[in-house]
Amino acid sequence: MARAATTTDAFNAVAEPRRREILDALAGGELAVGDLVELLGLAQPQVSKHLRVLREVGLVDVRDDGRRRLYRVNGAPLQAVHDWVSQYERLWNERFDLVDEVLGELVEQETAPGDAAATGTDAGTGQGD
Repeated sequence: MARAATTTDAFNAVAEPRRREILDALAGGELAVGDLVELLGLAQPQVSKHLRVLREVGLVDVRDDGRRRLYRVNGAPLQAVHDWVSQYERLWNERFDLVDEVLGELVEQETAPGDAAATGTDAGTGQGD
């Protein structure tokens, strides 16, 4: 089965870590290609290639500012990604709640009366210091 092109939708576009880094950088506001090159430590052709993909799926917009082209995030296409990921939020919260319960039980066991560590007795002899 052929792999989907990275330009078909936001899901495929953000699957690439460098494109996510670009979106993260642009979340702070508009930036030119040169600014992104400096921030990310990538070569200009790489940044331009990733910006083209992000533009094609609508994740970034561009505007001319004199001789510079400024890029900014367009969050609307990310809504589909957010909606999909948020389905898993309930699952994550349930698992975190279970971890909290287990940790709470462990803390209770360590501080329960009669515990050797809590009473200062030697568990092997039942004698104190």
